[in-house]
Amino acid sequence: MAQETMAQKEKKNQAYNEYVKQVTPTHSLPANMAKAFVLGGIICVIGQFILNIAMNQFGLDKETAGSWCSMILVLSSVILTGCNIYPSLANWGGAGALVPITGFANSVAAPAIEFQKEGQVFGIGCKIFTIAGPVILYGIFTSWALGLIYWIGKCIGWV
Repeated sequence: MAQETMAQKEKKNQAYNEYVKQVTPTHSLPANMAKAFVLGGIICVIGQFILNIAMNQFGLDKETAGSWCSMILVLSSVILTGCNIYPSLANWGGAGALVPITGFANSVAAPAIEFQKEGQVFGIGCKIFTIAGPVILYGIFTSWALGLIYWIGKCIGWV
């Protein structure tokens, strides 16, 4: 009877492993890298297009045009997130959609949209930075630490 139980367990284990192989998606690293490159490149081309229009058509200096470009890209990302289009792009393009400033805007807008039904304070207010919060926190901390190292370096003559 113990052998039947072991044989049954082995058979169930084997069936489970087969099932896992069937439902686990296969990923191709070169294909994922190509998709990220294409989507990230498209986002950068759109940004450069906005920058060129701002500088050439509206006569803005490079810094002001860059600010407008960033604002337009962030706004576009938030609108596409609200229309449930950006998550599909991010699913297809991976890091190509998540690394640029548009991905950061998406990471702030998505939780706010998802939890809006819980109200202004406990929904949007509490959940808006669930994804972006650690990025902001560690970004500020790292810049502070590097600034401190730079300041110490200036004080002792390294820099």
